[in-house]
Amino acid sequence: MAGIWLDVLDELAGTCTAHGRADLLRTVRQKRAQLLDPALRVLVVGEPNQGKSQLVNAIVTAQVCPVGDGRTTVLPTVLRHAETASAVLVRTPSEPRAPGAGSPPGVERTPLPLDRIAAGVSGTLVPRSGGGAAHVEIGVPRALLGAGLVLVDTPGSDGAAGSGGAAPVAALHRADTVLLVSDSTRELSVAELNMLLHLTRSHPNVVVVQTKTDLVPDWRAVAERNRRHLQEAGVPAPLIPVSAALRMRAAAGDDHQLNAESGFPLLIARLRRDLAGKSDTLARASVTALARAVVEQLAAPLRAELENQQAAGREGPMARLHAAQREVDELRRCSTRWQNTLVDEMADLLSDVEYDMRERTRQILRAVDEAFDTADPLTGWDVFQGWLERSLTEAARENHEWLVRRCDWVARRVAGNFARYGHHVLPPWSMSVPDDLADRLPQLECPSVDRFTVSQKLLTGMKGSYGGMLMFGLALTLAGMPMINPVSVGFGALLGGKSIRDEGKQLLRRRQSTVKVAVQRHVDDFFVAMTKDCRDTVRQVQRLLRNHFTALTEELQEGIVESLRSAKQAAETDAAVRDRRQREIRAKMTGLARLYEQAQSLTVGRPGPVVLEQSA
Repeated sequence: MAGIWLDVLDELAGTCTAHGRADLLRTVRQKRAQLLDPALRVLVVGEPNQGKSQLVNAIVTAQVCPVGDGRTTVLPTVLRHAETASAVLVRTPSEPRAPGAGSPPGVERTPLPLDRIAAGVSGTLVPRSGGGAAHVEIGVPRALLGAGLVLVDTPGSDGAAGSGGAAPVAALHRADTVLLVSDSTRELSVAELNMLLHLTRSHPNVVVVQTKTDLVPDWRAVAERNRRHLQEAGVPAPLIPVSAALRMRAAAGDDHQLNAESGFPLLIARLRRDLAGKSDTLARASVTALARAVVEQLAAPLRAELENQQAAGREGPMARLHAAQREVDELRRCSTRWQNTLVDEMADLLSDVEYDMRERTRQILRAVDEAFDTADPLTGWDVFQGWLERSLTEAARENHEWLVRRCDWVARRVAGNFARYGHHVLPPWSMSVPDDLADRLPQLECPSVDRFTVSQKLLTGMKGSYGGMLMFGLALTLAGMPMINPVSVGFGALLGGKSIRDEGKQLLRRRQSTVKVAVQRHVDDFFVAMTKDCRDTVRQVQRLLRNHFTALTEELQEGIVESLRSAKQAAETDAAVRDRRQREIRAKMTGLARLYEQAQSLTVGRPGPVVLEQSA
């Protein structure tokens, strides 16, 4: 009976070898050894606290797996038939062993006392150091196990920690039947439905077991909703509600009616049917699923390569020539764009730099005018000279900093025209503010201003007092008083003092005006010097960017022309090679299609798996 599907497996292995897929060959050989083994390996999976261990105990009607008291299954537990009850802690090395080989020499089998099974399953007996996986094997004298049934209780699927955390994932590939356990206190979760979708894609025999029906009065409604969820999700898995507590109670009292009420007879019948049909029905379905997965993995790269070959075939020499010509035209347009961008941005930069410097010097001159509207240059010149030098140096520094930022921005703006050719097109340059700005400033010397000396004050006072005394003396002579009298002398002294004050104010205004003119001339010289410096810097940057992007354009043009030349040569030489490769790919895909149809024919026309469900 095993001849047909065994031939398909052998041909599948030969195909994997021909395609050079050692990983798929190893999977096929493992599946071959598994299907030839008469034992039925049943994997019990599910989220934590769903009753997996209680389900295993109820199947064999013995308290084998530890449950209750907050105990958590960390290591996988394998139940086999044994004449006497026994337990062994098995540790395997991390190195993989050859397919079909027996136990590797590094396997450690440590006998485990029956009262230490709970500690072994919880992982406390396995040291954390060292690699490899670990599990617990328990032997139980049961007729169901003696018929060839092997039960594997796995840790919770939420990633429970432990030495054997990777064992359930590896065991999925060696399972003949998978029981996903979910209790009746809630409906199937999204995570469980996703797990079922993953399982049914790689395993043809998946059963959903709904446990703890004795704890939920409306478990039938929960089961009906779960069946509806399975149907909507497209999961072809039957659902069997069971109660482990009723099963164990029925076994203790030999109560057949209670045992039937527990739902386990349907589950046991399903397992016995799978065990009896492993070499035929189950093997055919497993080989069909494996062939589908292997053929898909082998055909995917061939299909992609064939599409690439066909796409390359459609691109003839003229198509590649037109593409290269379009690249040349695009590069020519790019060259025009970046040159216009560089010229426009540099012109705007010169205008903005000059305006910025003019605005800064105007602010300084306004401050000078406000200061010398009241201050006397003779008394505050030293303080003013220091302030003016600092202000001009700061204005030059800020103007140069702004110039550096604008030059960098202009370089990036021009480089943006080459975005399609890569991001590393900026020139290897760096700009910074000169450290000797203060030394470049023109020297400001104190202007020559008139001082109001003592002799000048005396002459001015005498002129003013003489005229006043003479004027008032003549006026008093009309009253019969002499020309020189105390009143005329007093008025003369008063006018003399006023003349001195007026002359002092006029000299102060002339000094202030002279200083303002001198500072204006000095600031103009500073503006001319700094503007000349900035213009020179902008012209140097413009030359650097022009030379850099011109060389880049020439390099890109040479690369495009060279690619055009090589494309022409390649199109003329690889046409025959491409056609030959396409014929080889089509031949391989035809062989894969024939193998796939042969594998599908294993299950065509044969009865599908019987859906065992407990009636309400």
